[in-house]
Formats: sequence, C-alpha cells, structure tokens
Amino acid sequence: MVVPHHATGARLARHRLADELADLVPPPLLADLVAVLAELVGNAVRHADPLPGGVVRVAWRLRPTRTGPGLSVRVTDGGAGAGPRMRSAGTDAVDGRGLHIVAGLASRWGVDRDGLGQSVWAEFDPADCRPDLVAAG
Repeated sequence: MVVPHHATGARLARHRLADELADLVPPPLLADLVAVLAELVGNAVRHADPLPGGVVRVAWRLRPTRTGPGLSVRVTDGGAGAGPRMRSAGTDAVDGRGLHIVAGLASRWGVDRDGLGQSVWAEFDPADCRPDLVAAG
C-alpha cells in the first residue's frame, strides 16, 4: 500500500493493517503489529525523504509457522542521511524511543538500502505476543 509522506500516512496504514488482519492473527499480535507499523511510518515521515510522488510504501506479509501466524511489516521511504538507529532518550524526552519499542515488540528488525531509498522491516513470530495482552485477551 502507498500512503502519503504525512502524519495521516501512519493512521491510514494502521487502520488498513488492522482491518485486513483482524480475523487472521491473534489480537495481542495484531496490537503489536499496529504499534510497530505506526512507529515505522511515523519515523519515515519525520526523519526520511519521501519516495517519488511524496509517498511512503507500506507492506506486510503473513507467513504460516508451526505455532501460528508469523508476520513481517516493511516501510520503504526515500532514505535519510545516516539511516535509522536506536538512540538514548532521557526520562524527560518526548521522543527518541520509537526503535526501542520496535525492538521490544518484534522478533527482529533491520534496514535494507538500495539506490532508491531504504526499507525498515520488522518480523514477528507467534511466540512473541506480549504476555500482558495474552492474559488480558
């Protein structure tokens, strides 16, 4: 899916992901997917250039595993200088924790670069559902 390189892009991507996967993945995993996708699109809008046409490309892929559905999300933008990196945020800082959230919720994440930009991806395994949401669900 293609979304605007604007704050509304994260909202559009979140809603579409939640709508398309609501009946396919457990609610705790879906909550984590939505949170990570919102962070990645938000980071692309705040820190990277858009792709041609002023957009960001968002994709997800469901893959079956022995223990349930695994999923990957990918956000592609026009790239930024040094690329995404985790940084330290003080207790009073209002930002700087996004990739820590991604790393905490996803099984793994990373960055792929090519001549057109960069893709930040995150993969989820079924065993990575947050215990607090499993108990609440």
